[in-house]
Amino acid sequence: MLHVVLVEPEIPQNTGNIARLCVAAGARLHLVGPLGFSIDGKEARRAGMDYWEHLDLRTWNSWEEFLSAWEEGARMWLLSSKVERPYWEAEFRDGDFLVFGRESKGLPASLLAAHPERCLTIPMSPGTRSLNLATSAGIVLYEGLRQQHVSAGQIALAGLPAR
Repeated sequence: MLHVVLVEPEIPQNTGNIARLCVAAGARLHLVGPLGFSIDGKEARRAGMDYWEHLDLRTWNSWEEFLSAWEEGARMWLLSSKVERPYWEAEFRDGDFLVFGRESKGLPASLLAAHPERCLTIPMSPGTRSLNLATSAGIVLYEGLRQQHVSAGQIALAGLPAR
């Protein structure tokens, strides 16, 4: 299983879409607060549709609380438009955490600077500032699944409801 981590997300519709994405991909979603909205609010619920009940969700009050539960050997990849290494150069493996920052500011520069070997970006045309958070999460999450040769059957075994 891959993990998608949203640090201080601000837009409920993005989080709802990412929740639906995680269910479809058999991934766990971690929401690291403070959140800019309530996950029980209508915007997040509407974007996540009826997938919320199937979501493997963990919530954390802060980055520090998230890190305090960190398991030995787990790897995190920090996604940012402010770094150079393309996401496809990473070798994703089961259990990896894909960490995305908030929509307006991304991840803190201090975090990126402390872990340059773990920083990845989605290359874009010059003059483009960023992609939508839900789009970015989908691109990188499915690259991780592709690299692991995960099939639809394997995703179904992760506990998703049958279609």
